[in-house]
Amino acid sequence: MNPDELCASVGRSLPALFECTPARREGVRVRTPLMYPDGGIVDVFVVERAGQCHVTDFGKALGWLRIQSASARRSPKQNRMVEDTCQTLGVELHRGQLMLRPDGAEVVGDAVLRVAQAVVRVADLWFTLRARAVETVADEVADWLGEKEMSFDRAVNCHGRSGRNWTIDYQTRTNDRTAFVFLLSTGSRGAARRVAEHVLAGCVDLSHLRVSQPHLAFVSLFDDTEDVWREEDFSLVEQQSVVARWSRPDEFERILLAA
Repeated sequence: MNPDELCASVGRSLPALFECTPARREGVRVRTPLMYPDGGIVDVFVVERAGQCHVTDFGKALGWLRIQSASARRSPKQNRMVEDTCQTLGVELHRGQLMLRPDGAEVVGDAVLRVAQAVVRVADLWFTLRARAVETVADEVADWLGEKEMSFDRAVNCHGRSGRNWTIDYQTRTNDRTAFVFLLSTGSRGAARRVAEHVLAGCVDLSHLRVSQPHLAFVSLFDDTEDVWREEDFSLVEQQSVVARWSRPDEFERILLAA
């Protein structure tokens, strides 16, 4: 089949939210309604080789995951999680690609769905990378606060005006100031903006607390040991909080001690 015929055949087996168009090199591209953690659209490709359809992501899932990690190689645990995902969905891992070889045109749509789901699950391994990175920095900050003999609590829950429950990374207390410290840490440039937007939303939703507590300060502590932040990210949270950088602990200490 030529690309137009293949596209028409594949399109008939998929829901309306899936958009099928001829690919640049070979086969057709299926744009799905699914997304990567950074908001990118998941694309799956269908190619015909020797009369058989192959459904593949052309290695985009593992490529995306590699970009998010500081390490060029996946850990053994991550490899096991990728293999478990493929086994669960019946997807083949072939030379870095998530792939299926359906038996007939009538099941191509199902294969597209399974490969797209595998892409999302593999990309979601990024959350395990991010959780470990944030946890490591969070422990470093906690140890630093302890060394400074500063009174603080971790993971303090507060209700916002919207009714939403927010977790404050640290609540510090001195004679003159109480501070809610939000830790902004990520290894992904694509996720950095979302992290900043989340902190801004928390500051806005909790701003009513400053009416009854005039000495309460909101502090956004950026883990700038990762080169992922843009000036716009700092400016965004600066509207509702004092910006501190983990690379400048003396400055962070002055902010916490300020009257």
